Amino acid sequence: MSPLAPSAPSRSRWAVLAVLLSCAVVLTPLANAQAPGQTLRKITDGLVSPLHLLSLDAKHLLVGDQIGLVHVLDAAGARRAEPFFDIRPKLTRLNQGFEERGLLGFVLHPKFPENRRVFAYYSAPRSATCPTNWDHTSHVSAFTVTPDLQRVDPASEQLLLQIDQPYFNHNGGRLAFGPDGFLYIALGDGGNANDQGFDRSPTGNAQDLTTLLGKFLRINVDQPSDGRPYSIPTDNPLVGKSPARPEIFAWGIRNPWGISFDRGGARELFAADVGQSRYEEVNIIRNGGNYGWNPREGFHAFDPKNPAELTVSQVAIPSDPSGFMDPILEYRNFNTFNKDPEAFGISVTGGHVYRGKALPHLVGQYVFGDWSRQFGVADGCLLAASRPTEPAARAWSVRRLPVAAFPDHKLGAYVLAFGEDADGELYVLTTQRGGLVDRTGAVWKLVPSSP
Repeated sequence: MSPLAPSAPSRSRWAVLAVLLSCAVVLTPLANAQAPGQTLRKITDGLVSPLHLLSLDAKHLLVGDQIGLVHVLDAAGARRAEPFFDIRPKLTRLNQGFEERGLLGFVLHPKFPENRRVFAYYSAPRSATCPTNWDHTSHVSAFTVTPDLQRVDPASEQLLLQIDQPYFNHNGGRLAFGPDGFLYIALGDGGNANDQGFDRSPTGNAQDLTTLLGKFLRINVDQPSDGRPYSIPTDNPLVGKSPARPEIFAWGIRNPWGISFDRGGARELFAADVGQSRYEEVNIIRNGGNYGWNPREGFHAFDPKNPAELTVSQVAIPSDPSGFMDPILEYRNFNTFNKDPEAFGISVTGGHVYRGKALPHLVGQYVFGDWSRQFGVADGCLLAASRPTEPAARAWSVRRLPVAAFPDHKLGAYVLAFGEDADGELYVLTTQRGGLVDRTGAVWKLVPSSP
């Protein structure tokens, strides 16, 4: 593949082909199928590309659509007529076909009932300082909800960060508040294949500590400082190490597609990182961690100039003497290893460590998925990973998560995202189209299967 070609597993390759080939496959459970454990119950549909689900309060959920809308759902899944948030007028023009821009992050402040603040990551038109041959500018902004808690006031926007983006893909964009109260921001490497392109330093963006691209950021949104609407936590690893950016918390990231803090255990930060062409991985993100992209993909060496030249046994040697952080798991990409039964798909979709009560057999397991086994056909699956019991074990074990209504593991949908409600129960967000066309997006709850 040419270094300038779109990357294969990042929801960017063959974008035009994806639109031509993708078709509206109806996600219909098989009536007589039986499998132990869990199944999916539809909560709502009629969305385009749902990427976010979180609790507004004990009785209502918020579901965010990539096209720029956030809706309120009641306990029965009924959608309120007026959207909770409409950011569409502020978005850059989106493709109707395959698209990685839009409303990519949306969270409530931990003290939302008191301060009514919400935070969004969205794709805006190019800023005044953005190079004219670059694609767009990402905004991380705070907004305030009206006193009646019915909607976000678009005029209340407080811009926190602007990140110029050279390409339309590898935005990342997920947001999460940590148990420390700080806002964590996941950023992709800026797009294109192999972390290469006209905008890169020789090391690539993910290893360049002077750019925010390919990083996890951590900021304090409750304490403005030095003329900024946020401050830098004093234990961020690059504080005082100019020209490195002090907002950086961890680096060596390619395209984080789904992040979450475990609400139990050690409250760890889990992040799925979409691979280039051979390996999909999940990481636990730690302060100062270098996760290896682009000299590394999963546990394996990667040569961005000649990616096909390396064998799977070769090891990446970091220039940083502290070394690379290992992922907690990897699996092979179906595009390259299509004969491997454990090549689950072509693009990992991050989930959550299950801490609910309805499915006790999943407690403590990381429940996630893969977008699809093929680009132009909706063929996603659910996965579950278990922490190793042996101290010397290198990685978590991964398996397909059986869904009673789909005993062949074929959901007939692209798995876009996962969500978690106030009780720790999990939701799966899907669509049957490979782009921002039609309204085949749906929200499903993971529930016990019938005996």
